[in-house]
Order: sequence, then structure tokens, then C-alpha cells
Amino acid sequence: MSIPNTRKMARRPIHPGEILREDFMPDYDLTVGGLAAALGVSPQTVNELLRERRAVSPEMALRLSCLFGNSPEFWLNLQRSISLWDAESAIKKDMRQIKPLRVA
Repeated sequence: MSIPNTRKMARRPIHPGEILREDFMPDYDLTVGGLAAALGVSPQTVNELLRERRAVSPEMALRLSCLFGNSPEFWLNLQRSISLWDAESAIKKDMRQIKPLRVA
């Protein structure tokens, strides 16, 4: 039996760039340039991701999962959490005006 979690997080979820920067890169002794070369992308792309100015795309999730041996869903779920948090924060007032539909 599972109990759904319907409570909103009180803080913004952790960006995948922070996870990459703080947990993965030090463990593998990677630099921005080394990570970019291993992923086959530009250092600017990696730098923007690490600075949390770029979202993880499905393509990047596939690259990261191949490199680190985890699933692309891991990276996409981190990004999904951030994207939903940011979207809800942006339209919170509008959402209060929406009345849920009821089956007739």
C-alpha cells in the first residue's frame, strides 16, 4: 500500500546541475572541460548546466546516464521537479482562480 504525497515542498528542489557539480564531478575528478569532452558537448553547455542556467534536456539526460551508468529518468526527474516548482511559482495566483471540474 502506498500513500500519495500531496504536500508541496517548502523549498525549491535541487537543480540537476548542483547534483552534477557537488556529487558527481568530485567523485570522478572531472573538470568542466573534461566533462564536456566526455559528453561530447561544448564546455559552455556544461558550464551553463553547472551554474543552473540551463535545463537538462532528454538528450543531455541520455548523455549523462551513459557516462555515469545511471538512468536518463534520474536526470529528467530532477529537472521535472525544478520545472514544475518554477511553473507553479509563476502561475500560483492564476491557479487559485481555476475551479476543478466535477463529473455531472
